Amino acid sequence: MGISRDSWHKRRKTGGKKKPLRKKRKYELGRPAANTKLAPKRIHVVRCRGGNKKFRALRLDHGNFSWGSEAVSRKTRIIDVIYNASNNELVRTKTLVKNCIVMIDGAPFRQWYEQHYAMQLGKRRQIDTETGDATTTPTVAHKSALTEKKYEERKKFAKVEKSLEEQFTGGKLLGCICSRPGQVGRADGYILEGKELEFYQRKLKSKKGK
Repeated sequence: MGISRDSWHKRRKTGGKKKPLRKKRKYELGRPAANTKLAPKRIHVVRCRGGNKKFRALRLDHGNFSWGSEAVSRKTRIIDVIYNASNNELVRTKTLVKNCIVMIDGAPFRQWYEQHYAMQLGKRRQIDTETGDATTTPTVAHKSALTEKKYEERKKFAKVEKSLEEQFTGGKLLGCICSRPGQVGRADGYILEGKELEFYQRKLKSKKGK
């Protein structure tokens, strides 16, 4: 029969049946779901109506993720699918869909942070015995006073929230996919922060408790 996206086969709001006025049409067709899996990249090109193209990702393992508070994006590895609000089966089968929560590699973002701010991130900080404060060793060798001043100005805005810094220590971050892998052939998204991160951490904690 084929997959159809028509509405005339459905019942009316009152519950009555509609009589089919015509056969199926080409413009009403639907296609099977991509069910993009977490594996080395494989993308099929689908020719669509009007000569347009869709990129059906069958497998993906990398994506561009954005760190919103720092306004920086990096290509990084997707490690695992850990939560999906719609269906737990998609977590078990490691299926990548829009708005699923994934675990990504934090190394590209940590490297950018250390280069940009000349401060360590996600590493055990040494405690200064005299002052009792946590010290950070600069990761960039500065040559001029002007460069030193530039990094000192940047450090004023280098604060990272505690829950995110703990993730950097482990080397893995929680991210959300906001592209549609089955339509555009990409698994792009953003790093979870703030209230949204707290929400999904609670969800994962309650899920483990069951």
